[in-house]
Amino acid sequence: MAKSLLRKFVGLLFLVGLFVSSAVFANSLVIKGSNTMLELSQLWVEEFGKMYPNIKVTLEGAGSSTGVAALFNGTTDIANSSRWFKDSEVQQMFTQKKWFTPILVAWDGVAIVVHKDLPVKNLTIQQIKDIYTGKITRWNQIDPNLPARDIDAFSRNTASGTFEVFKEKVLRDEKMSPRVRMLESSMAELETVAKTPYSIAYFGVGYVDSSVKVISVNGVLPSKQNILSAKYPLSRPLFIFVDITKGWPEEGPVAEYLRFIMSKKGQELVEKAGFVAALGQ
Repeated sequence: MAKSLLRKFVGLLFLVGLFVSSAVFANSLVIKGSNTMLELSQLWVEEFGKMYPNIKVTLEGAGSSTGVAALFNGTTDIANSSRWFKDSEVQQMFTQKKWFTPILVAWDGVAIVVHKDLPVKNLTIQQIKDIYTGKITRWNQIDPNLPARDIDAFSRNTASGTFEVFKEKVLRDEKMSPRVRMLESSMAELETVAKTPYSIAYFGVGYVDSSVKVISVNGVLPSKQNILSAKYPLSRPLFIFVDITKGWPEEGPVAEYLRFIMSKKGQELVEKAGFVAALGQ
């Protein structure tokens, strides 16, 4: 009798343990992916935490590709992405029978920035391509009035969604020159250009500040209006990818987070971060 009661008691403890573990898991949220969206996501997470203090949120911003990879291996609930799915990722979904849905959460422009003392105001897409493929290596090759100095070009690394967009819209079918130096984050690019004369880089417009100069591309600046109308040639959407293999998240941390970032408050934070609200608010 005592052993039977003990077994029931142990079984009850096991069930309680399962319930507690489930509750802890249900009250956590993991977000990985785009470095471009990192500062925006930090604003979202901070405000979301005030609304839902019992939900523990973990945020990482190592690059869009890392977020998608984490969705595949089940180590994230949400993937931030500054680019669309790669063909290889779509094929992987079909192969693994996993289905990820995109949610457009903001608009961005890939800003082309130079050192603030460099007397250049505009570059064409072709000139930017020639710089990054190594055909143009000195500023006076673009304009004889520019300094006869080597161009220090910087880029995001290959895990970056911004790199993928730049490759698609600027490089097309050509490879980036080995002269270009790869950096791990948008902030690293910003800080490097700010202190490197004769330099150029590209990153999301939300990271731009007065320490660098934004130049126009094909005569168009990455203003809010030009990004929304796609007049700016390096405009792009920003996404959140969610795994819906087992159905759309109707309740729980993921659902509440999605509802929040698409709310009026969530979209106001998009504008605060320097991007453009998804619905052009």
